[in-house]
Amino acid sequence: FETTNRAIKWISRALKPQGYNIGMNLGKVAGAGLESHLHIHIVPRWSGDANFMTTVHQTRVISESLEDTYQRIKESIDKE
Repeated sequence: FETTNRAIKWISRALKPQGYNIGMNLGKVAGAGLESHLHIHIVPRWSGDANFMTTVHQTRVISESLEDTYQRIKESIDKE
């Protein structure tokens, strides 16, 4: 969870979200791919964002390129 906290700090500094959804996948049938594998999803959230558009309407709303988001978070990490 130390790594999760560090990632939240970097994302907060870079993207300034108003909240987060955090979830874990543990085990092959849970979506982790391997039986004993665990991984954590960190999803920054803002008031009025698209929420469940992907799961309900099979639509994705992307407000900036993934390359730009990557660069903003990388710059946040580099400030450490």
